[in-house]
Amino acid sequence: MDSLHADPQATGDGHDHRPRQVFSGHYVPVTPTAIPEPEVVAHSRTLFNELGLSDALAHDDQFRRLFSGDITVAQEPMRPVGWATGYALSIYGSEYIQQCPFGTGNGYGDGRAISVFEGVFNGKRWEMQLKGGGPTPYCRGADGRAVLRSSVREFLAQEFMHALGVPTSRSLTLVVSRSETVRRPWYSPNSSSFDPDILVDNPAAITTRVAPSFLRVGQLELFARRARSGAHPDALNELRMIVAHLIERNYREEIDPGLEFSDQVVKLAGLFRDRLTSLVAHWMRVGYCQGNFNSDNCAAGGYTLDYGPFGFCELFDPQFQPWTGGGEHFSFFNQPVAAEANYQMFWSALRPLLEGDTQALARLDQIREGFAGAMQQEIEAMWASKLGLISYDAALVNELLELMVASKVDYTIFFRRLSAIPEQLSALKESFYLPSSEQLDGQWTQWLQRWRHQVTISGDLSATSAAMKRVNPAVTWREWLIAPAYEQAAQGDYSLVRELQEVFSHPYAALPAELEATYDRLKPREFFNAGGVSHYSCSS
Repeated sequence: MDSLHADPQATGDGHDHRPRQVFSGHYVPVTPTAIPEPEVVAHSRTLFNELGLSDALAHDDQFRRLFSGDITVAQEPMRPVGWATGYALSIYGSEYIQQCPFGTGNGYGDGRAISVFEGVFNGKRWEMQLKGGGPTPYCRGADGRAVLRSSVREFLAQEFMHALGVPTSRSLTLVVSRSETVRRPWYSPNSSSFDPDILVDNPAAITTRVAPSFLRVGQLELFARRARSGAHPDALNELRMIVAHLIERNYREEIDPGLEFSDQVVKLAGLFRDRLTSLVAHWMRVGYCQGNFNSDNCAAGGYTLDYGPFGFCELFDPQFQPWTGGGEHFSFFNQPVAAEANYQMFWSALRPLLEGDTQALARLDQIREGFAGAMQQEIEAMWASKLGLISYDAALVNELLELMVASKVDYTIFFRRLSAIPEQLSALKESFYLPSSEQLDGQWTQWLQRWRHQVTISGDLSATSAAMKRVNPAVTWREWLIAPAYEQAAQGDYSLVRELQEVFSHPYAALPAELEATYDRLKPREFFNAGGVSHYSCSS
């Protein structure tokens, strides 16, 4: 709030909760709308510990009030208002303004996400944002709330991804209202409908997510669009300011502030490319599909952000896509291409800042042109690590992927069983959803022998097995195990949410026997094609 421009048309007191156009400025000061009768469902002990906070703080009255949207408890130097930001939307590299209710792009942004705090903890700066904190000028006529179902999912997923070693925004707290409910389309019990078929009342909830910043590629795009069109006299300067802010919040350790600004911008482009390509390789390693990887869901800091219609691949399918509105272009194995489309928009947003500097523009363009190669390198290194290979073997990997599809394997269980470097195919068959033919067994046996030969000549098998178990988790996100947790939480029973927190906190460790029977098993048949479990809408 100190280093960027506020919307000059904003109210001073933050009571700015109706949809309107925001023509300039980087943020709108806005007060959150507290949920009534808040109750803490869970907090992240891991993050609390990292921040140096006591677990008891989660149940402190003023702390609970703040993170349930009551900013009146804020004390100086905190402000009595939070802030919401606007951003642009591009889908697969195409600019859109249709999602803006005014048809201009000036009414699109944080419709229900309000940042309330920024602070330095143990030498590291974090921003804290309430998701479901009430309407903002970007709410597009919606109620500004989030339901408990989607809030449980985001709360658990952020900390699970962190434990998996995947760069991500983090979860601080999850708070539910004991009296306010909101109505959303969802799926009736045992529904196999593609789209939601009923309206459901679900408790309102607020999850507080934490990150060095919540700057998105779409945010840079918004200011670049305004700069290119000359939307207002300060448009180019506002673009420069938001890029400088991104560097300060997310890249300062790697970018020397003494460099010319044009050199900082070029350096930023290279670093973001590195982070984004590495991130997507991590997603594929753990079976994660973002579902809706538009530019406004792409964190400019290079970590996972906005856990909406995401999912984790169980039955291996390169075209796995849990979101009913997502299509093939955002499917599991298409994420590298979707990432490149977002990078294209990032690159395009930086260009106005280098206008007239042909040398800097040439360096920027060279980085852009190298994206596909850098992405391929990361993906190949990822497959090599999952297979315990010293270097990538295209023939071995491609044949494996074909066999995995043919045998209908469970992605996580297969790679975890493979990590034991079995001599017999029977160990891998524990991951097969269907019995395999004699011919397929023969192909598998040949592949297994070739692969074992490669890892055997590469070094110590026990060391290779241990390394594979550090990249191939023992447990994954299975929506049919998550649904009971948010259903029970809606009835006031949070025990399953907390059990999942514990299970997800050590995903590479072998599960205790009492948990293995629940969490290390194939997806039961009744959950295939089940609405709200195998596929779901963006309703949250």
